[in-house]
Amino acid sequence: MSNQERGGLRLSEQEDEEDEEDEEPKVCQVCGDRATGYHFNALSCEGCKGFFRRAMKRPAKFSCPFQNCCSITKSNRRQCQACRLRKCRETGMLKELIMSDEEVEKRRRLIRVKKTPVEPAFLTPQQEEIIQELLEAQRRTFDITFSCFKHFRPLDRTLAPMAKYLHTPPETMPGCRNCPASPSSSSSSSSSEQGGRQDKTFSTLPHIADLSTYMIQHIIDFAKILPSFRELSMEDQISLLKGATFEVSQIRFNMLFNVQKSIWECGPFTYCMDDAARAGFQRHLLDPLMKFHYALRKLELNESEYALMQAISLFSPDRPGVTQHGMIDRHQETFALTLKTYIDTKRPSSDKR
Repeated sequence: MSNQERGGLRLSEQEDEEDEEDEEPKVCQVCGDRATGYHFNALSCEGCKGFFRRAMKRPAKFSCPFQNCCSITKSNRRQCQACRLRKCRETGMLKELIMSDEEVEKRRRLIRVKKTPVEPAFLTPQQEEIIQELLEAQRRTFDITFSCFKHFRPLDRTLAPMAKYLHTPPETMPGCRNCPASPSSSSSSSSSEQGGRQDKTFSTLPHIADLSTYMIQHIIDFAKILPSFRELSMEDQISLLKGATFEVSQIRFNMLFNVQKSIWECGPFTYCMDDAARAGFQRHLLDPLMKFHYALRKLELNESEYALMQAISLFSPDRPGVTQHGMIDRHQETFALTLKTYIDTKRPSSDKR
C-alpha cells in the first residue's frame, strides 16, 4: 500500500470517528437525560430548562431536606428542587439569559412566520371578475373622447384669476402659464375698469357647472351598474353618492392630469387651476386639491387601479346617513384586498407603491 493510500485511509477513519462523535447523543449536564441543546448557557434537557426558568421567575426559595448534596438523576430530579437548582447553576445556567414572556412569544411568532411557506400572489377568479366589472362600468360612464364637452356653455377666460378670493397673485397660480386664454384676455384690465365687475363675475362658472353636472350624472350611472351598489337600500345609495361624488370625480380627472404642465388634458379641451379660480373656488380648496393630483398622478396608476380606487371611495361606510355599515364595509374591504393583490401580482417588487 502506498503512502498516499495509507494517508487517505487514515483521513477516512478520522472522518468516520468524527461522524460517530456527532451521532453520539448529548446528555443533560444537570440530570443526565437526553439534552436538546444549550439553554441559558448550559447543555440541558427540556425538563431542566423549564425547571430553571420557573425557579428564576418565582420568589419562593427551595430547601434541601437532606445535606444539600443530593445526586440529581433523570429518575429523581423532581425529589429535591434545591439541589437541582444548585446543579443548574453549577453547570453554568444564567438567570440573565431567560427571556420574558413577551420575548418568548415574539420569538415563537417569528419561527411560525419563517416556517409558513410564502404563497405567490395571484388574483382569484372572483377578484378578476370584480376588476372586469369595474372596468366595464367605468368605460361605459367615462367618455375619453370628451365629445359632450362641446355642448357645455362657453369657457370664458377673459378675466384674470380672482386674486381677491385666493389671496394669491395670479402669476403664482399653478399652471397659469400653460392654460390657454381667450384672445380678449389682454383687455381684461380695461374691461374691469370700465364695468367695475371683475371681482363679482365668475367667468368660468357656467362651464364648470355644466362639467360638474355631467361628471356627477356619469358617476351615478357608474355606481348603478355595480351589483354590490344596487343591492343597498335607496337611502344608503344616496348617502354614498353624496359623500363620494366629489372624490370619484377627482380620481377620474387625475387620469387626465399632466404633471409637467399642471393641466388636465380632456381631448381637445385643457383646463388649469386658474379656471377653477375664475369660477370662484378659493385657495383653501385649490391648494390641497393640486397636491392631491400631483401625489396621485406620480403613482402612475393604470386603468384597473383607478377603477378600484373609485370603488373604494364609493363604498365608504362612514359617510353621513349610512345605515348598512357592515355590508358596505365588507364591500370596501373586498375592493381594497383586490387592489392590494393586483399590485402584488402586476407590479414589480420595486414598484409596489
